[in-house]
Amino acid sequence: MTQFDYLRYEPWPLPNKLLKDLERSTHVTQTIISKLDHGQETVALLPGLNPPHWEFGHLIWFHEFWVHRKGAASNPSFLARADALFNSSEMIHDDRWQVQIPSIDILMNYFSNVMERTFAILRSGTLSPEQAYFIQLALYHEDMHNEAFAYMWQSLGYVWPLEQSLGSIQDQQKDLEPRYIHIPQSQFKLGSTPNTGFIFDNEKWQHEVLVPNFSISSHAVSSGEYVEFLRSLNDAGISYVEHQPTYWKKEGDTWFERFFDQWRELDLNAPVRHISAHNAEQYCLWKGVRLPTENELSLLMTSAHEPWQPSSLWEWTSSTFKPFEGFSSDPYQDYSAPWFDSRHRVLKGWSVYTPDYLRRPQFRNFYLPSRSDFFCGFRTCLA
Repeated sequence: MTQFDYLRYEPWPLPNKLLKDLERSTHVTQTIISKLDHGQETVALLPGLNPPHWEFGHLIWFHEFWVHRKGAASNPSFLARADALFNSSEMIHDDRWQVQIPSIDILMNYFSNVMERTFAILRSGTLSPEQAYFIQLALYHEDMHNEAFAYMWQSLGYVWPLEQSLGSIQDQQKDLEPRYIHIPQSQFKLGSTPNTGFIFDNEKWQHEVLVPNFSISSHAVSSGEYVEFLRSLNDAGISYVEHQPTYWKKEGDTWFERFFDQWRELDLNAPVRHISAHNAEQYCLWKGVRLPTENELSLLMTSAHEPWQPSSLWEWTSSTFKPFEGFSSDPYQDYSAPWFDSRHRVLKGWSVYTPDYLRRPQFRNFYLPSRSDFFCGFRTCLA
């Protein structure tokens, strides 16, 4: 394959479908940013956060750069100094607190200008393959940042201004009893193929893997099960504070969980969330089980034979985020390649803030195993 792999991500969606998706994503972004109270755009410098207005500027810049400037810095931006301010490939994380970010009015005008130009392209009714690819890339990038806003707002204890609720997980298999599903040794096709629609470069290319037989839980670990783990530590005279989920607290005998700006009594039946891979592994060690590999969890999520319960969370695996054989970067070279550093872990699944079209079994998410601020959980395999 060549650097033009991305032109093979057809069939291309209809312009009207892309228009509706982009209008929805744009509405989400505008609502999140416009509902910030004065002063809430100023946040502490923390590894899992960005200044909200900087992140907003970045997602506008990204869309403009790839859709309207054709990925060339020599093509001028609609906003002065945008490249210097909002290119995340050039500006290290901590420096984002040091720059003078334009006013929110200027950023909103920049956003409207960029999006209206894209809407005009889509309303024309015809797209070249390049336009279809880059508009999808910019749309999905914005969707990912909208989800990042959700876990940022959760971290900061801000009011979430949209209807999605962290607690409103729809049980697709609510009558399914928790159990371990035995899956015999299988030849499994991992990754994606050309001509099956948009993919990200780390999915290239589909290849067969041999997955030894394993047994995997039909459900993600619940908050109630995790409470039992914490209780066992306490009974053994071990402090459970470092293993306690970030947004939990205990008052008397009752556990509470914070959802954005509200504390609620812990739902013991819900999947435990905001768990780092390290704490998930400590739970597994206590329980005598293990995390699934990327191959195992992918196989479960594509299984048409065994009923299993989606958690509506990104689920940890034990697999390091690595390129598949024959990997090559797509035009946005910093999407995957910089993170093949032997430190990041693969996650599979989706959260309630992930649009339906990104809820694909082939999608590979990746985070440092120490992080728990995003909407993540885990299920287990018998050791």
